[in-house]
Amino acid sequence: MLAASCCDRRMCVCPGPRRIAIPVRSSRLPLLSDAMPAPAHLFPLIRNCEISRICSTVCYCHHKHLCCLSSHFAHSHFRYAPQKKFAALCRPKENFNHFIHVRDYASTPQRFYLTPPQVNSILKANEYSFKVPEFDGKNVSSVLGFDSNQLPANAPIEDRRSAATCLQTRGMLLGVFDGHAGCACAQAVSERLFYYIAVSLLPHETLLEIENAVESGRALLPILQWHKHPNDYFSKEASKLYFNSLRTYWQELIDLNSGETTDVKEALINAFKRLDNDISLEAQVGDPNSFLNYLVLRVAFSGATACVAHVDGVNLHIANTGDSRAMLGVQEEDGSWSAVNLSYDHNAQNEHEVERVKMEHPKSEEKSLVKQDRLLGLLMPFRAFGDVKFKWSIELQKRVVESGPDQLNDNEYTKFIPPNYHTPPYLTAEPEVIHHKLRPQDKFLVLATDGLWETMHRQDVARIVGEYLTGVHHQQPIAVGGYKVTLGQMHGLLTERRARISSVFEDQNAATHLIRHAVGNNEFGTVDHERLSKMLSLPEELARMYRDDITIIVVQFNSHVIGACQNEEL
Repeated sequence: MLAASCCDRRMCVCPGPRRIAIPVRSSRLPLLSDAMPAPAHLFPLIRNCEISRICSTVCYCHHKHLCCLSSHFAHSHFRYAPQKKFAALCRPKENFNHFIHVRDYASTPQRFYLTPPQVNSILKANEYSFKVPEFDGKNVSSVLGFDSNQLPANAPIEDRRSAATCLQTRGMLLGVFDGHAGCACAQAVSERLFYYIAVSLLPHETLLEIENAVESGRALLPILQWHKHPNDYFSKEASKLYFNSLRTYWQELIDLNSGETTDVKEALINAFKRLDNDISLEAQVGDPNSFLNYLVLRVAFSGATACVAHVDGVNLHIANTGDSRAMLGVQEEDGSWSAVNLSYDHNAQNEHEVERVKMEHPKSEEKSLVKQDRLLGLLMPFRAFGDVKFKWSIELQKRVVESGPDQLNDNEYTKFIPPNYHTPPYLTAEPEVIHHKLRPQDKFLVLATDGLWETMHRQDVARIVGEYLTGVHHQQPIAVGGYKVTLGQMHGLLTERRARISSVFEDQNAATHLIRHAVGNNEFGTVDHERLSKMLSLPEELARMYRDDITIIVVQFNSHVIGACQNEEL
């Protein structure tokens, strides 16, 4: 919940003779000034040291991932947390207070609200929907279709999403990818991981056929049918490099063929680990092309978490690395909705994950492995792609950085060594795989980056999506908590609830509908247009202080097909 302020002010940040005024009207949007310190509870939402971007007019930093330390940031949840010995890398240009001027205005503050059409335009800019085609008037897939959407907070957005149908095997792949220290690793994983999974699932005969086609120059069998939004970028420059690494992988699978049927869980684990290994190897080898050389290094030195679903008939597998989540929406007999977790966060809040990390390193490092709820005191997720700063030896890191391009060599982040770095690797991309057999009451699956889960409880997500998909609303008593609510305010809440029900179908996309609630919900659990407008109109420099990138995929299941499959098994 955002802190309240009793005064209307404007903050002027003056990088020189020119002054830029940022109007702040909302009593819920606190001002950052020497007169009123920033509330500490805002900063758990800040990652990647975005504060260096926000204060770029008053503070010079050698690299965006290293920022000045402040008492306000002592417990912040950066993906990478700066250490005291790196604080010297940041030199304030002048006294910060010199640039902050707070004045009271006697005149009525101007309102900068977005209209409902403007709000909808922002929310719907990245939405995408796919409906599984029917055959002879019937849908024979356990998946009816899916909706997806993204709402950026970072500029550019560091989240990615992917969805594809496996053409040579049964099944559909869907995934969300949360990048940190930039978007390079998340981008590469979103392009490449599904190919590695699909190849891992192919029978030996199909792999041989594909390899023979490559050798003879014939057209390849298509492996995936991608379902992409026009904004979902694919790197054409790196396609040849990526293909060569993938080909090496399937050649090894051909050589290692045991004749046994491929296990989906094993295939998912092998694909995750192999892609991460290839990301590391490509960065070590480099490339004669200077652009590609810098690209593979950016991918390796940044990081990404991944949460991927493979749906094949009634078999649902979730492979998770990091802190994005998968949640199943279940409709109970009375029509209410419940949520079932299908993934576990890999961070300091997971006791089993902390124990796993400790078991992999000497007893002498036990106290330094996890500090301030971060791996080595720096990294929040305990599993991730890339992040070679936590995987390579010190000697390898120095060799690659020193022999790399000037852009990399000038980057202070790539040159620092994490503290207490003795027995790498400290980080793995190996996923935790959970299998679930779908039932008729399992209506939908939500895959989302932690930007959603930081703002909404899974039970609320299940209810909102379930009611959206069915159009049936189970009214809950209005909870006002400790708030003093007048009769007029209660009337307004009831009127707003009635309007929300009548306008539920203004969203044609379940993921968009969920984002609307995640960003615009007020303390009473209803979408407040004024709040939604304020949050969406925040400038790039401030948006990241209030929320993270949000990426959501909502998969709707076909209960009739799932029920028929269950009957056949009986």
